[in-house]
Amino acid sequence: MEDIYYTNLWNRVLNTIEESKQLSLDVLVNLKDTWIYSLTSEKAVIACRNVVALSILSEHRSFIETVLSNELGKQIYIEGISESVIKRDNNTKIFADLNIHNQLNPNYTFSNFITGKSNIQVHTGALACANNPGKFYNPLFIYGKPGVGKSHILNAIGNYINNNFKAQTVLLISSSDFVDLVFKFSKQGRLDELKEFFYRLDVFLMDDIQFIAGKEKTHEIFFNIFNELVSNQKQIVVTSDRSPEEIKGLEDRLVSRFNNGLKLMIEPPGYETSLSILKSKIDNYTELRGDIEEEVLEEIAKTFCNDVRSLEGALTRLIFYMINFSESQTITLKEYREAFKDQIPDTSNDLSVNKIIRSTCDYYGITPEQIKSKNRTANISNARHMAIYLCRKDLDIPFDSIGAEFGGRDHSTIISSCNKISKLIKQNPVYLKAVQDIEKKLGI
Repeated sequence: MEDIYYTNLWNRVLNTIEESKQLSLDVLVNLKDTWIYSLTSEKAVIACRNVVALSILSEHRSFIETVLSNELGKQIYIEGISESVIKRDNNTKIFADLNIHNQLNPNYTFSNFITGKSNIQVHTGALACANNPGKFYNPLFIYGKPGVGKSHILNAIGNYINNNFKAQTVLLISSSDFVDLVFKFSKQGRLDELKEFFYRLDVFLMDDIQFIAGKEKTHEIFFNIFNELVSNQKQIVVTSDRSPEEIKGLEDRLVSRFNNGLKLMIEPPGYETSLSILKSKIDNYTELRGDIEEEVLEEIAKTFCNDVRSLEGALTRLIFYMINFSESQTITLKEYREAFKDQIPDTSNDLSVNKIIRSTCDYYGITPEQIKSKNRTANISNARHMAIYLCRKDLDIPFDSIGAEFGGRDHSTIISSCNKISKLIKQNPVYLKAVQDIEKKLGI
């Protein structure tokens, strides 16, 4: 009843304004994009569909206030508000009513995401999605090892859209929290209410989707939400520690949907990107007093380049030492070694793809260049299949990452090699012995 009253009242006001002929036709047309959002004894909040309508309302505020006051028989003041602000306020209220926490972190943006060879494709794809939500690369599936920047880029997408498309409703949630929501609303018999909330989103961001694997009810709800949003060109971006087909317990229909979008992998940052990240962090570290020698940063970048978290942790440790224990204004390699002592990891015996390749090559009497080549002679092919199998078995790294180490082979080729050796081990003891001998050489 209140909405009908507001509509009729505002229509009378607009008709009076039109009949007065004091405003031009262009102004009247734009005032059609306004309505009464709320009304008290002293003030009317007028909603405006766009900035033009908001500007016109502000420009002719005095005259419109007079017409509205005459219509109500008392003095009323007008305040304009944009539709996008109303929508966001309403969404915030719904978030609170359903006890849904938007996990967007405003500190993670594109501007402070350091790019390099390991992540430039992800950065490009994510920025394209942020600039055109729902139009390109939908869904976007980002995967990689923990600590390589997946959550940062996911937050960057959400923050960019929040800042540049203010009418869009953005939600970032972890998959574990999504599972909890489904459980809670299912128990309360309110799943339809939960789905309706998600259907209203413009951008749905989920971190670590691998944790919904094996959860049937969660799969069903997520699948319904996924179909509804994508079919209405609403953007979906998810992250995972591995590619869709590698997530055990993820339904085939979801794997298919993800493969139908854009899949991008973030690799460990590597030396050059790690060094850039360190320099960026230091520039923004307000508590730092003094300097850190370039060779110290280079040493940290070499030692802790497996993931960004380890890199940041190492820098935090060094700055902690510098502030609290160093007597010098400059951190040298000597002080760096003193700061870390036994904390600097000894990587001389760490297992790696290259160590597996070298050991496999020694066993079969070939070279690393041959094993990475396109050569398909029996001995080289067997060695290649074996090395690929051992990389997957003992390092548990994504198929795409293994493929990159073996001459840029695609993930289907890597999967085929792993399956081939798995079968041969069961059928032929020669292959089982080869696995055991190579792993013994590697110290496994």
